[in-house]
Amino acid sequence: MRAFCLVQKIILRSGARICGLVALLLAAAAPSALAHAQSNAYLNFRVAGNEISGEWHLALRDLEDAIGLDANDDGVITWGELRSRQEAVNAYALSRLHLKIDQSPATLRPTGLLVDSHSDGSYAVVAFTAIASQPPSLLEITYGAFFDIDPNHRGLFRLEHEGATTLGVFAPGAATQVFEISSPLSSLSFPAFVREGVWHIWSGYDHILFLLALLLPGVLRLRDGNWSPVPSGRPAIIRVLKVVTAFTVAHSITLSLAALGVVHLPTRLVESAIAASVVLAALNNVVPVVAERGWMVAFGFGLLHGFGFANALADLGLRHGQLASTLFGFNLGVELGQLAIVAVFLPAALSLRGFLFYRRFVLQAGSAGIMLVASTWLAERAFDFKLLPF
Repeated sequence: MRAFCLVQKIILRSGARICGLVALLLAAAAPSALAHAQSNAYLNFRVAGNEISGEWHLALRDLEDAIGLDANDDGVITWGELRSRQEAVNAYALSRLHLKIDQSPATLRPTGLLVDSHSDGSYAVVAFTAIASQPPSLLEITYGAFFDIDPNHRGLFRLEHEGATTLGVFAPGAATQVFEISSPLSSLSFPAFVREGVWHIWSGYDHILFLLALLLPGVLRLRDGNWSPVPSGRPAIIRVLKVVTAFTVAHSITLSLAALGVVHLPTRLVESAIAASVVLAALNNVVPVVAERGWMVAFGFGLLHGFGFANALADLGLRHGQLASTLFGFNLGVELGQLAIVAVFLPAALSLRGFLFYRRFVLQAGSAGIMLVASTWLAERAFDFKLLPF
């Protein structure tokens, strides 16, 4: 009886720890996140004298969700349907973009509506202008499009003035930003893209589950076909750091190549391949093929994950100098985001590695659950339907 109570206490304690671990890891992701099926818009400002002109590229799929464009509900938005809703598009856009010039509210006036193609589909382009009484020195921009229907939406921003360019990212937590026209514009973009690198990891369940699938066996070793705990924490820490670093290096390579336009893959193919990588990484835990070299799996599949954000960077039309700074900031954020996940995961996994509960339930059953979710994502992305709410 005493032995039974001891076993029961161990199971309950282990279960509480692992539930807390899972909750902390998933709390890092937004409730409705899909890491690579991102909602992006592109906002371009140009300052010349006392005139500010701009273009706001808004995805037709996002506008359909916000105000409705597909009049005959056939799943295809035509130019005629968009043109018939021009007033509604302008009203929606300009009611969610507010500009202050030198702390005084400015009026944005629409000057045209166009259509443009980006790597992930068609976009409406709302052109606008604002006139200041004198050349501005300070711009305050408040961005509010689509945040109410998609908290993971991002507004990628570019400001041009006298040959200099700054970049930025509007998000729910950074909806209002101030830009000093007299300051070196390029200095403002780096911290924003570090934050975006962290968000890129934390905001997507596919990234979280891929990392978990790679990290779960990190505190174990395979002997005679069976998983057993590593004798000390040092080899586990080294193995986990190898996995994280290999993933970041691979992610950085393809992100850079894709953003530079050297390699381009269709968005749906990329998303489907990423889902498949999660399936295979989890399957490797259940039927080990690459057991002691998880960093190789991380590197190989990390090459796929690098395409996830590259299309958005390429669509910004950055010069190579700007792109280098942006890529470095973004990749630094990716590494920091991953290390934060490791900091939560590794202590709990090390404390539980000696229990059969970890090897049977957390590793095996957990990996099977990851495979099930990722297989559903793969079907959704390959055949363009929606089943899971996340």
